[in-house]
Amino acid sequence: MKLTPETESLIGLLEDEHQLDHSGLSTLLGSEEPLPLYVAADRVREKYLGRAVHLRGLIEFSSYCGRNCLYCGLRAANTKISRFRMAPQEIIAYAKQGVDRGLKTIVLQSGEDHFFSLDELCRIVHGIKSMDVAVTLSIGERTEREYAALKRAGADRYLLRIETTNQQLYTKLHPGMSYQKRVRCLEDLKALGYETGTGCLIGLPGQTREMLTADLIFFKKLDADMIGMGPFIPCPGTPLENETGGQVDTVLKMMALARLLLPTINMPATTALGIKDSAGYEKGLSCGANVIMPNIGGNQYRKRYAIYPGKGEGSISLEGDLERIKSLLVQLGRTVGRDYGNRKGKL
Repeated sequence: MKLTPETESLIGLLEDEHQLDHSGLSTLLGSEEPLPLYVAADRVREKYLGRAVHLRGLIEFSSYCGRNCLYCGLRAANTKISRFRMAPQEIIAYAKQGVDRGLKTIVLQSGEDHFFSLDELCRIVHGIKSMDVAVTLSIGERTEREYAALKRAGADRYLLRIETTNQQLYTKLHPGMSYQKRVRCLEDLKALGYETGTGCLIGLPGQTREMLTADLIFFKKLDADMIGMGPFIPCPGTPLENETGGQVDTVLKMMALARLLLPTINMPATTALGIKDSAGYEKGLSCGANVIMPNIGGNQYRKRYAIYPGKGEGSISLEGDLERIKSLLVQLGRTVGRDYGNRKGKL
């Protein structure tokens, strides 16, 4: 299908100016011929960030969660999964294994589990930071005081996905939670000097193209430093287990548009994308992604962090996973990032 003059013009404008209004973004998101969009995003990624792909070592250290988000397998009401918590020294030991294999960022992720005291979390962060790496946290909504303490302990980045910026849909999907509080947390993180990440889940029941377009505008207004996006994958034990999942093409278009809007962000090709499509990593890296997050937390835990089905399958060992990723990067003409992978100079 030949690209229309309007679509070609919109892609050119977005690539040159890194700005586009709601109507233009929505038009590109609905394009039935997205390849030129992908190519433009890949050009922008190479122009601003080069060919390096940063490998972030992910440790999922607790599958307990006090929330009941309708889409997530870790929701508190799901009694069908086997929960776990790692001990603090175990978390630090897994981090050291990753650092010893050359990883320059460690990502600590959990459900919204308040079992660990703030002092314990700070000691864990400090212990990992002392290994001369960047530390990213993804542990949900906390107070400004807690975020500040964790920052002082050595945390550099924080990922808190908004999932959807449509307040009505957000409220429906997140019982007992506040959209305004979620946004306030992101604003607190930015004000404290964290590299701040957010993102959305694509293909949620009731989600529209206009809602996804609004998500992109939110990311731009926030000036997010990291954006993580993946397809909704229905999970057993949740109210949405029988719904239809998100489409890979929509995820790739959202990634490409995010790259064009925010050319210097760090953006992963997510695990969910790799599960939804066997070539998901390759496709994501060709549409603007510059990060992969290998799980370094041990095989006995990976499948038990059951936020969606298929997670943790196919992993043999940390060494095997890293070699497989590095081989893929060679095939794509990309290299492994050797620095901390901080966001490059903002425009």
